[in-house]
Amino acid sequence: MVVDNKATITYVQLLKEDLVIMRMVPNDGPVPDYKAGQFITLGLPNPAEGGKIVRRAYSIASHPENRDYIEIVIRWVRKPLPGRLTTQIFNAKEGDEILWLKPTGRALLINEELPNGEKDTRRIICIGGGTGLAPFVSFAQHFHDTNDKREIIILHGASYIDELSYKDLLTNLENESIERGKDEWNFKYRAAISRPQEWFNRSWAGQVGRVETFLRPRDGGMSPLEELIGDKITKENTMLYVCGWQGTIDGVMDFLKPLGFATEHDKREDGSFEVKYESYG
Repeated sequence: MVVDNKATITYVQLLKEDLVIMRMVPNDGPVPDYKAGQFITLGLPNPAEGGKIVRRAYSIASHPENRDYIEIVIRWVRKPLPGRLTTQIFNAKEGDEILWLKPTGRALLINEELPNGEKDTRRIICIGGGTGLAPFVSFAQHFHDTNDKREIIILHGASYIDELSYKDLLTNLENESIERGKDEWNFKYRAAISRPQEWFNRSWAGQVGRVETFLRPRDGGMSPLEELIGDKITKENTMLYVCGWQGTIDGVMDFLKPLGFATEHDKREDGSFEVKYESYG
């Protein structure tokens, strides 16, 4: 039998009409233990279904070292039908209660060891489409607070600039990397906007297209990602994590498979792989 825990919503930041950042604090006991890259299952009774509790899993954007709250970023599903839980969440306000089940999930856990048992020191590239950015916000803060020296790059794709939900936080982390030096904190963040022609995005001067276009080689042979880091990405020096719609994952692998990259789902006989991913469907 599923036993729900209760939490109180303590913070709501509406980024746009269908995108929200929300924090919650357990009513009884501390913030649960979890690992960067995991998700939490939330639930609320749905009046349209006679009060039946509807549950959904959401990636955690806060990091394990933060013991004050759990943070998530959610898009309100409206098409083809309003989401059974997201609609309820978007009607919630600070002070309301929400149900939760303990965090879980293995798909995006940070890889710490190579198949031979050696420490995995490869650079980490995180590619998030839309709210698929959330686990990588957790990655970045976790690496920062644990003084992890690995190089980490976060690439985020969105349709509109007001959907770059953690732009300020991630930009500040990159600025800190520049100030301290990459030997102390080695972090970069870039975003791509897929609808640059629309009026609302008229001020955008960064990468255009879907987020996986960061991997597309230019005429000179280097991709925008490789130009950013000043190095070729290979299966020997890079580990990638991808989260978003299946189309984003497929688009990323279209560029990586010809380079010999393998996913954890289709790893080699020796257990090696260079890509972990989690799909929304």
